Amino acid sequence: MSLKNQWLINIAMIVLSWLSLSFFGWCNIKRFLPASVLAVIVEALNVQVGKRKKWWTFRKKPNSYISGEFPFNIGPFFVVALWILKSTYGNFKRFILLNASIHAFFSFIVISVLEKLKVFKLVRLNKLQFFLYFFIKAFLLYAFQSLFEEKGNKVFSLAKIR
Repeated sequence: MSLKNQWLINIAMIVLSWLSLSFFGWCNIKRFLPASVLAVIVEALNVQVGKRKKWWTFRKKPNSYISGEFPFNIGPFFVVALWILKSTYGNFKRFILLNASIHAFFSFIVISVLEKLKVFKLVRLNKLQFFLYFFIKAFLLYAFQSLFEEKGNKVFSLAKIR
């Protein structure tokens, strides 16, 4: 795949992901944004470890975070985190099942397509390990959201007292 096509895919992936937020509602974005942003920051830090240990590679140069992992992080990863939280927060079992389903789809199906298109290749991780690499972050996402919900409730209850 040419570098131009890879950039087109990256841009399309980000734009389509963000367009789905037009159905999300501003109140929901404000509610779930902090946890989703923290999850993306954690993922950006984990990416640096993954690149250094050569867990995966992007085929086209420059092999930088901006042209490789960044579009995935601010596109599908970020938006899917928002949608999963909106759809399932408050029901941990549903949250984990939906997260596992989406990450399994990405890890086993989307990765295969990306490898065939010569965009991305797993090097030192197999697909199951890659699935676990993403899935473990679901617990962090839920924990972050729980903390924000708890803090938000305390702030609002203090405001009502005054």
